[in-house]
Amino acid sequence: MGLFRRGPKRDGRDAPRDPEFSFFSADEGARFRALVREAFAEQGLEVTVFADVVTDIEGRQFGLGNLAAVCHNDDRGPRLWPELVRQHVGMVLRTMEAPSALETLPTEQIRAQLYPRVVGAEGLDPKNFGYARPVAPGLFEILALDLPESVMMLTDEALEPLGDLPYLRDQALYNLRGLPVEVHETIRDSEGMRFEVVLGDSFYTASRVLALDAVVRQVTGEELSADGALVAMPFRHQLAFHAIHDMGMVAALNAMAAFAAAGFEDTPGAISPYVYWWRSGTLTQLSDRTEDGEGLRIVVDEEFHALLERLIGEGNPGSGGTAGP
Repeated sequence: MGLFRRGPKRDGRDAPRDPEFSFFSADEGARFRALVREAFAEQGLEVTVFADVVTDIEGRQFGLGNLAAVCHNDDRGPRLWPELVRQHVGMVLRTMEAPSALETLPTEQIRAQLYPRVVGAEGLDPKNFGYARPVAPGLFEILALDLPESVMMLTDEALEPLGDLPYLRDQALYNLRGLPVEVHETIRDSEGMRFEVVLGDSFYTASRVLALDAVVRQVTGEELSADGALVAMPFRHQLAFHAIHDMGMVAALNAMAAFAAAGFEDTPGAISPYVYWWRSGTLTQLSDRTEDGEGLRIVVDEEFHALLERLIGEGNPGSGGTAGP
């Protein structure tokens, strides 16, 4: 899994765009939806295809957003779309038609396969996820059951027979801390700016921000200081961080802001385009879109400003850069 996507042979940006998935041309969008309909038909299921969802005669809905992003981001190009679509549709139908894991797995096994996930507020129904814990503006922590072919986000009703919520969350965090680091890369430039990126096929890679101290220890062999770290989780398979030691974090902040915004665009499992200050498990947003939505800006509160002044006073200039808009 690489950090940056290579461009497959695709229609040019000057071609008319698909109205729902703008990363597709209109022709690519039509081809994608035709492949989806064909894949369902191969499974014996006739569906009605809409712009971002398909429905069957029983009224079940299957969202297309993640699958469209998977096809778009596969650098092998459209020739692989039929295979990707067939695999995805087959997995979805097997998951839906199989007995619920909550009914077939022993309670202890369910707890052993429990993980916390950081997700965006969009699509998270508060009626079913009343227990969801806010971790940053627009971001929530929920609990999920890890299965061989899918991830089941657990509702209030699903959690009720499994035990007390604090106990289940502790178990999920314990499982999260035990995950291996699949891939680690360092992003750096000639002026000394650097930050670390953890990547993986695990659906919980970005959610490891909830146990950042353990990740930093695994990757660097060092402990985080009381000043914490800069973090970004653009999408579910990627977590970036820079442990704060000196003013070198200013250059890292600016670089990570661009990195997070780029990684968030058109990816399956997108989480956040912003950079955050992680301190003792609390996340404070540091980057944002400009008012016209065309650029990025850095926004710091009084506490972060005080941190900057203290680091300057300690005589640790580090790399250059500015933390202003």
